[in-house]
Amino acid sequence: MGLRKAPATTRLTPRNHQWYDLLPMILSAIDRPTSLVEDVCQRLAAEIRAEVSDGDGWLPPERQLAEQLGVSRSVVREAAKRLESQGLVEIQHGIGIKAVDKLHKPLNGSLALLIPDAEERLRQLNETRIALEPESARLAAENATPPQLRMLRRIHQQFTEAPDQARAIEADMAFHRTLAEASGNLMFRLILDSLAEIGLASRQRTIGRVGKFTGVEHHRAILEAVERGDAAAAAAAMRHHIACAGEDMKLRAKGPRSRA
Repeated sequence: MGLRKAPATTRLTPRNHQWYDLLPMILSAIDRPTSLVEDVCQRLAAEIRAEVSDGDGWLPPERQLAEQLGVSRSVVREAAKRLESQGLVEIQHGIGIKAVDKLHKPLNGSLALLIPDAEERLRQLNETRIALEPESARLAAENATPPQLRMLRRIHQQFTEAPDQARAIEADMAFHRTLAEASGNLMFRLILDSLAEIGLASRQRTIGRVGKFTGVEHHRAILEAVERGDAAAAAAAMRHHIACAGEDMKLRAKGPRSRA
């Protein structure tokens, strides 16, 4: 009795589609696991958000974190560096790791590299603000809480009574930041914080040229609309405010005409 010939192996080709039919199923089953460093980043970020640290912003020492998380100190160290680059912590060598609120830091530091020309940065800043801040004001009119309204009123008073340009600019920026917080959309505040440095340069030009009078009047109109819950009026007042600031920047070459 002769040996029976073994059946030929089926060749998978594009024509019979057998191999290709399996491909999507194989790819969907593959999931890249997170690394230990990524896991530690997520755990530390969650701890910071939940304020599980000792209450003063300081995280436990590196050795203690490593023991609690069951990882090496090098993993904790690398995770801390990543969180620092993201603006969530500050590493103070020889002291420890402190939680901070500088999530805007990475974008803030990139603007000069992305747009090296200062004049163009200011122009694009105004375009960005006029696209975002009217909506922020509209949402603030709908969502602001009584404590937030009191804070806005207090900051507006500080702006009105500011004795010099530096404190007027500080109050001006605080008003816009608090309004973004009152909108209930944290991304508005994060974006404004990211634009803080260039926003400072913008206000130095506008308030430096025309004084704070125009800004005070514009802020009053925005604030009153927000206080009475008039979303459309708040958005319109903010749009007018930023458009005027843009025009003032265009006219800066004519020299200062302060009306403090």
